[in-house]
Amino acid sequence: MDLKAVGKRIKAAREQKGLTQEALAELVNLSPMHVSVIERGFKPTKMDTFCNIANALDASADTLLQDVIDHSADSVPSDLDDLMKGLPAKERRKIYHCVKAYIEAYYENG
Repeated sequence: MDLKAVGKRIKAAREQKGLTQEALAELVNLSPMHVSVIERGFKPTKMDTFCNIANALDASADTLLQDVIDHSADSVPSDLDDLMKGLPAKERRKIYHCVKAYIEAYYENG
């Protein structure tokens, strides 16, 4: 695992949210020094600490760990849902029918 890359993404998410290391540390009940160590990638963090940080930053774990975890097919439905959120219902139904037809053709043609 590239801890430095993960730490950089945590730092970027923190800065995007407008938080200082001290503010993030307070939100997740850590010392500012511990947050600094995590952001610099000096040592791995416990899973519960990582989850607390991700939640405090409104960042998804897959975003923070993007070079660590391969994107699984399980994320496709939510990704597709996110892409379609702003579309009118009529357009979403068209996309649904296209995807359904594609899947049916896939199973028919093997």
